[in-house]
Amino acid sequence: MQKILLVFSLFLGFSSCANSEEPKNPIVQEPVVKEGRTIKVLSYNIHHCNPPSRPDFIDLDAIARVITESGAEIVGLQEVDVFTSRSGTDLNMAKELAQMSGMPYYYFSKGIDYQGGEYGTAILSKFPLSDKETILLPAEEGTEQRTISVVTVSLEDGLSYKFANTHLDYSSASNALTQAEKIVDYFDGDTSPVILVGDFNSVPGSAPILKLDGRFTRTCKNDCAPTIPVINPTKTIDFIMFSSETDFTVNSHRVVQETYASDHLPVVAELILLKQK
Repeated sequence: MQKILLVFSLFLGFSSCANSEEPKNPIVQEPVVKEGRTIKVLSYNIHHCNPPSRPDFIDLDAIARVITESGAEIVGLQEVDVFTSRSGTDLNMAKELAQMSGMPYYYFSKGIDYQGGEYGTAILSKFPLSDKETILLPAEEGTEQRTISVVTVSLEDGLSYKFANTHLDYSSASNALTQAEKIVDYFDGDTSPVILVGDFNSVPGSAPILKLDGRFTRTCKNDCAPTIPVINPTKTIDFIMFSSETDFTVNSHRVVQETYASDHLPVVAELILLKQK
């Protein structure tokens, strides 16, 4: 009987030791959740609303349809006419496209005087714009004056970010690089969330894009779909960029296969403006 009790006691001891080795209330590392606000962005060189297949026709409806169907709330347009004889001396293209596409706010940035009016870029927005500024970019002798326009976009709940739109020189790689350097210098030390869009007239791996890559992150980093020409496109020169991955994360990026309205394909991206939990 004593032997049976001894064996039973030893069994209980071993069982107790075995159970004590199992973790009690194991620690589970909770994932870091980043909350944010979705922002849908469109960048589009609109070729002054002139479909390439119709040389003498201005088709605002086609461009407005692209903007509306993109679902974008903030838009950067390049090659915009305002009161030019080419597109209509009574036509403010930036204002009209804003109204037609349901964008209550817009800002036109003049690059040059052209045919009795002005030619440049425009920002359209569903949310109020403030601190609007046009910065002249460097221009080598014989090249067209280009700009970068910068605005502050005010969202609900006190959220805001900066939005910038540009169109770099196509005729001189060295001038495009100098312009990219100017853009980087402009935002040097700025800690605001920034979205930068435009027709950069430079492909990934070129000196201007490498310079911008040092300050911004592109919504498409590798194997980006080409944006020009619209038929059998071969070059990627239109981009959406943002300040850093601590400010934004990319939800989606796509090039819209719209081959009628312009000589460029539009680029749409969905970004998340991050709020750290």
